[in-house]
Amino acid sequence: MRDGDGKSDVAAVDALPSGVRAVAAGNASAMTGPGTTTYLLGDTEIAVIDPGPDDPAHLQAILAALPPGARVTAILVTHPHLDHSALAPALAHATGAPVQAFGPAGSGRTALMRRLAAEGLQGGGEGVDHGFRPDLTLAEGDRVTGAGWALEVLHMPGHMGEHLCFAWGDVLFSGDHVMGWAPSLVSPPEGDMGAYMAGLARLQARDWRLMLPTHGPAIRDPAARLAELVAHRRGREAQILAAVRAGAEDLAQITARAYPGLAAALLPAASRNALAHLVDLAERSLITAEPLPLPQARFRPA
Repeated sequence: MRDGDGKSDVAAVDALPSGVRAVAAGNASAMTGPGTTTYLLGDTEIAVIDPGPDDPAHLQAILAALPPGARVTAILVTHPHLDHSALAPALAHATGAPVQAFGPAGSGRTALMRRLAAEGLQGGGEGVDHGFRPDLTLAEGDRVTGAGWALEVLHMPGHMGEHLCFAWGDVLFSGDHVMGWAPSLVSPPEGDMGAYMAGLARLQARDWRLMLPTHGPAIRDPAARLAELVAHRRGREAQILAAVRAGAEDLAQITARAYPGLAAALLPAASRNALAHLVDLAERSLITAEPLPLPQARFRPA
């Protein structure tokens, strides 16, 4: 799910590594790009990564993509947004495989986001799957294995507190944390900009050959894409900080200055990202928020 703008020169989802298949859902939109890509890993025992939206046609496409004689042994969900997780119950019913994820929506919120939610901060309508309940919970460092493959679980809050990535050696199934078509949406209280940036730094510390996001093309140069995303966020942060220092005090004014000329359909997402940056800037004492860093706050230079 995208943040409102940003581009990258990366290759299409083609020439996938041996043992990986991709099934595209028909849910393209301004927020999902070309739609959800569901990945199937393995030849005999299959991990399905991000089953996608609750669409019977997509369910049948996933089942049809299974190699002859193969069975699904794990259904892995990077995070409980409806475009990633809603098909999980139907796929589990069809295959008997357990659904595995960090936990239900809200279970991975950072301490800062829990505090702001307690003060009344609500999400921006990004399609949270409030009914999602995994059969098995996963945490940082866990491993999910099948015949011929093993996945390392990386807990990557930021886009959503429950967000997981799955490392298959030097290939990363990156969900929405690192996408191939646009920067990710970070919308408090589900999203946390400080945690998102920390996650990018963690990924930069490892040597990745390939990243396979759930939206958009494969990322053939992960180091360059990570550097691009960090630069994009730091640039946006600088724009927002400059807007506050120039006298913009409310969220609408700050968003308009930081995202000039943005299409009206993307302004709500841009506003949520601006809020995420403002929360992070306030937490780092670079600005003040009165009374708290909430959408109705007055933001001023520190």
